Amino acid sequence: MIKKLRHRGPDDTGIWVDRNSGVVLAHSRLSIVDLSSAGHQPMTSHDDRYVFVFNGEIYNHKDLRSRIKLTHPSIRWRGSSDTETLLAGFVIWGVEKTIKKASGMFAFALWDRQERTLTLGRDRIGEKPLYYGWQGNTFLFGSELKALKPHPDFHGKINRDALTLLLRYNYIPSPYSIYKGISKLQPGCLLRLSYTEKEPTITEYWSAINIAQQGVQNPFRGSPEQAADELESLLRHTVQQQMEADVPLGAFLSGGVDSSAIVALMQSQSTRSIRTFSIGFDALHYNEAPYAKAVAKHLGTHHTELYVTASQARNVIPLLPELYDEPFADSSQIPTFLVSKMAKEHVSVALSGDGGDELFCGYNRYHVTDKLWKHLNTIPLKIRQLIASGINSIPSSSWSRFSNLLPVHKHPFLGDKLHKGARILTAESPEMLYKGLISQWANPASVVIGATEPATLFQTRTPTNLDNLSHAEQIMLLDILSFLPGDILAKVDRAAMGNSLETRMPLLDHAILEFAWKLPLNYKYHQGISKWPLRKVLYRYVPRTLIERPKMGFSIPMDEWLRGPLRDWAEALLDETRLRHETFFQPHAIRTLWHEHTSKQADHTQPLWCILAFQAWLGACQT
Repeated sequence: MIKKLRHRGPDDTGIWVDRNSGVVLAHSRLSIVDLSSAGHQPMTSHDDRYVFVFNGEIYNHKDLRSRIKLTHPSIRWRGSSDTETLLAGFVIWGVEKTIKKASGMFAFALWDRQERTLTLGRDRIGEKPLYYGWQGNTFLFGSELKALKPHPDFHGKINRDALTLLLRYNYIPSPYSIYKGISKLQPGCLLRLSYTEKEPTITEYWSAINIAQQGVQNPFRGSPEQAADELESLLRHTVQQQMEADVPLGAFLSGGVDSSAIVALMQSQSTRSIRTFSIGFDALHYNEAPYAKAVAKHLGTHHTELYVTASQARNVIPLLPELYDEPFADSSQIPTFLVSKMAKEHVSVALSGDGGDELFCGYNRYHVTDKLWKHLNTIPLKIRQLIASGINSIPSSSWSRFSNLLPVHKHPFLGDKLHKGARILTAESPEMLYKGLISQWANPASVVIGATEPATLFQTRTPTNLDNLSHAEQIMLLDILSFLPGDILAKVDRAAMGNSLETRMPLLDHAILEFAWKLPLNYKYHQGISKWPLRKVLYRYVPRTLIERPKMGFSIPMDEWLRGPLRDWAEALLDETRLRHETFFQPHAIRTLWHEHTSKQADHTQPLWCILAFQAWLGACQT
């Protein structure tokens, strides 16, 4: 099992066995802080009560250790690792109090030999993954699903209900996984399993919902300029903490606001030119490399860029099923893997700007949802439902053919847009409107045979009254709870760790997140400018002219590839006979979309990529 995680930790491996209790802990180590054998895991506490395996980094571990030394000077330390610091904290303060004091990203397992209790824990935002579940008479857990598969009790039955979530969101949100009986531990949670009990108990030690509510109830009282000052101070401290490593360190740089701000603060606190990395593409519409290069030149970083051909990018696709463990359909995973692979040639740790959009209202969809809901809510729901029914009664391809007959103002893929519009017309809340905007399939359960779509935050609303949050803030919170850990952080973690590279995200430090929620929405989206406080900080280091441009994202021309060089590959995965034999999807619905896409009647890139991601994973990982 531990060999399957070798890519996450190629430097050291350890196994600990308690035969009397039937407990085994194993760890594969990527050495970042304290490279000596003193950081070896599994690690036993000084009093021999606890045995610990830990994935991640605790950025304030030196401060925690200093506090422990003041009150417990008799402790004899083996080394300087954050693992040992946490263990000492568990002994002195207890598990939950220690984790609340810790700042970092982590997933861990702790066996209490005295109480015979297993505790699993995951960081506040969900940067590090943690899967768990009963398979037969064995409770399994691990950083990735591939570590669970070699166990003889693992049955690997596919969860068709979870498959509907992939088709809706591009990813499978926690607590679900692609396998029955296996769950993802929710961010900010601790799981406890007693030796004498079958069912684990899950408690929340940190809640993004509570932080959001507390923030809007106790807002920042200063001016927008003072907010930028406070943000810069917090970010400088966080970046300084996250630059600690006993191995080479660098940063991803796209040339956008978030990554440029992180790199600027890194370089301003470094006596040497920091290493920065970016990926370039030949297609101008997808290429951010020139902007990253200009920012790097201004800041004086040691910049490395790699221009990737379309064929090089496509060569990553066969690696994705094994890399991502369960089907995952955010195609920006491809450039993320490539930039991680390039960075690993030079460094072992890379800082990233992820999280800025979710914290500081950076995505256009937040404003669009807010405006749309205000307009839609003035029209009675029944009238909206009638309009939607009329639109849906005409196939997407027919709408597009009608558009082509117009002498002027032709609208490419008009049917796609109208059908998506019909989807949001029937929304009964801002959350349901947002769900319609981001859904890849309008009704995934009608496509997946024998499936019922499980409830998520979008169906149930968040479990606490959020009326004191604006519509835009509610959508931002939903992204922090679901999209950020399920898509963005999973994408980066698997791509980086697949290359034995650790990534760190200063913007997701809980102190930054808690401060961001104290800022009124009109500070974040200020005078028509998104991410205003972060931009204000950045422009103290980088000229505005190097940054201001339309948002591009980290995308690739998948729509063109599916009609061209990837067509045969996709055709084989979507073969009607194959689909009928596998019995997961309704073949007619899939084939209809495929025909419309390849004949350029419509652009079905996203819904098709969800299907293809599953089909490729099924072929590679289930054989």
